[in-house]
Amino acid sequence: MHIGVCKIRLRISESHSLKAKRRVIKSLIARLKNRFNVAIAEVEALEAHQFAILAAVSVSNDVVHLNKVISHLIAFVEANVDAELVDYETEFFF
Repeated sequence: MHIGVCKIRLRISESHSLKAKRRVIKSLIARLKNRFNVAIAEVEALEAHQFAILAAVSVSNDVVHLNKVISHLIAFVEANVDAELVDYETEFFF
């Protein structure tokens, strides 16, 4: 069993309230869950209006597949127009 964890830092420059931020984040989380079948949640910067930190986790028996899923997930987040990808960290556990 292999576990891949990706911590994603986002900037939401158009957000001027927590309500606007939550709308963008909830939409992005729903799309990522549906498209990539990962567990994902906002884990830090919960009260910041223009920043969000998400954590996505996937489990697989094949590390190559796991790496592809996380790579595609990051590419999808980069292409997102509502939030800018600032940084991300990936860890794998075997």
